[in-house]
Amino acid sequence: MAADPKAEAALALHRFGLGPRAGSIAVVASDPRGALLAELDRAGAGHIGDGDLLTSGTAARVAFAYQQAQRAARQAERAAQQANAPMSGGSPEMKDQSATPPAPAPMRNPGPGVPQQIYLSEAKARVNAALDAEIGFVERLVWFWSNHFCVSADKGNVRQICGAYEREVIRANVLGRFSDMLLAVESHPAMLIYLDNARSIGPDSIAGLRQKRGLNENLAREILELHTLGVRTVYTQEDVTRFANVITGWTFVPFRQDPLRGGEFEFNPRMHQPGEQTVIGRSYPDAGLQQGRAVLAALARHPATANHVAAKLARHFVADEPPPALVERLAKRFLATQGDLKEMAKALVAAPEAWEAPRAKLKRPGEWVVGILRAAGVTPPDIGPVMQAHNLLGEPLWRPPAPNGFADESAPWLDGLTQRLDIANQFARRLGAEADPRDVFEQALAPLASSETRQAILRAESRPQALALLFMASEFQRR
Repeated sequence: MAADPKAEAALALHRFGLGPRAGSIAVVASDPRGALLAELDRAGAGHIGDGDLLTSGTAARVAFAYQQAQRAARQAERAAQQANAPMSGGSPEMKDQSATPPAPAPMRNPGPGVPQQIYLSEAKARVNAALDAEIGFVERLVWFWSNHFCVSADKGNVRQICGAYEREVIRANVLGRFSDMLLAVESHPAMLIYLDNARSIGPDSIAGLRQKRGLNENLAREILELHTLGVRTVYTQEDVTRFANVITGWTFVPFRQDPLRGGEFEFNPRMHQPGEQTVIGRSYPDAGLQQGRAVLAALARHPATANHVAAKLARHFVADEPPPALVERLAKRFLATQGDLKEMAKALVAAPEAWEAPRAKLKRPGEWVVGILRAAGVTPPDIGPVMQAHNLLGEPLWRPPAPNGFADESAPWLDGLTQRLDIANQFARRLGAEADPRDVFEQALAPLASSETRQAILRAESRPQALALLFMASEFQRR
């Protein structure tokens, strides 16, 4: 446990939050645990109240209309080029005239397309929410669950809806029940597109008997392996296949079929595999959409899910090898409250093991970058440099390398320390005129810093050098 109130407050902000802001250590010092719990109880915790952000359905339709317009423009341009192409044969005079090249088209610089514009707007809203948070505990929970149930902006038409996905299913349920979040996640078009379920067709369904496309097991497998039970636990390959049959027909409304609802979730019974299915020893009658909902509800209550989720939560916040007693506490709380995620977060804060673990865990790049901005008291007007930092550090926003998300262990991020130094120097040069290193040190790191770190920062030759040393200090990079 931290040695004094300020050190414990700083630990709370670094381990459970997104790092200190000016004055936050002093505010939290009187009751760090109480401050974390109070953030959980705050009205609207985790929500982003930006009326300019689009729903996933609207974003999908806007992007579709843009893509259609782009396609039509390209076709028109090709048609114009063909119409102006030189004709073969004819008189020499005609050949001379046809050989005259048309005037060059004016250079166009349209900037980012609509899907990218929507993506960047969502990214800016997310970063601003992190910078504005008093502690950032709920934001960290949002980031944890968003990575647990990850989708990728690099897949198909996910880019324009990945931000809305996080707002609509993760933020809306971050302090609710796991079962509700699970259902919302698996029925969201972003997940259905990312893991190929939108085109999965039951072999014996009406559509399956007429088309060559068939069953896709990707979503079913990842729900069992990653989202609920954990890899190699209580299920078999047969369970994966049967569950994949259960969720056939979980897709979205085609844009051309319904311009008003295109891109929104729908259950298509023509694609659904008929019949009863047995998943992990339990039979589920053919009840259409309800069959899949019933399986998800059972998975959400399973003890293996409780253990898997508890271990991941403890690993994310506390240690790469989380204390077994902490994992057991969290799993028991999950089961006792029927997956109440707010109660689980409270159990994490109350557990002594969560505070006693050494501060050895390396922060993920996104946490570290936001921590820099919070410590310096800066909200960047342009999201570009923040996104570029994420990319260079190997954690591009909403673009995980695989369905298991970005690594929560420290080892995969150690190779990026050289890049962190480059980013620290870049931010330090930009912030040097705005942030006093001595003030930033006292407000963000002093209670946890060693004498060596303090001396290095205070003896730096310039403000940018001092800030870079502060941002690269082990005490700043670890939680």
